[in-house]
Amino acid sequence: MQRLIIGVIGAGDASPSGLEKAYQVGRLIALRGAVLVCGGLGGIMEAASRGCFEAGGEVIGILPGDKAASANPFITHPIVTAMGHARNVILVQTAAALIAIEGGYGTLSEIAIARKLDKPLVLLDSWPDIDNTLTTDAPQQAVITIFSLLGRNLQP
Repeated sequence: MQRLIIGVIGAGDASPSGLEKAYQVGRLIALRGAVLVCGGLGGIMEAASRGCFEAGGEVIGILPGDKAASANPFITHPIVTAMGHARNVILVQTAAALIAIEGGYGTLSEIAIARKLDKPLVLLDSWPDIDNTLTTDAPQQAVITIFSLLGRNLQP
């Protein structure tokens, strides 16, 4: 049986608050039995990966380069693409739903792809002026909302 895959997107350069929130989101995803997919590098991606990994979860990293060794140490399944930012499409396509935490233009591109593909999306302290997108400033609320949008609103 395939497990639910939830994407966490955000920049490699993040605030301490963003890193803590990403860690909590990753942890909560694992506690609900889902797999986390992210860009596989540092910052928000690493913090979410660490939270998921430390809670016993699996983490897929969709890497921009051509070396699995570039993945953060919490990635359990590195996917090497050698595609740079084009890997954002693969990441969004892989996820059933996404949570964006802070982020720069790379995150914005992933948000745009998610919106274009009509994927469930929650913004957690991320790009505030995107029409018809759910926003929150609480990790637990972001995860509850995503699972609810997917019809899986049972608590862990």
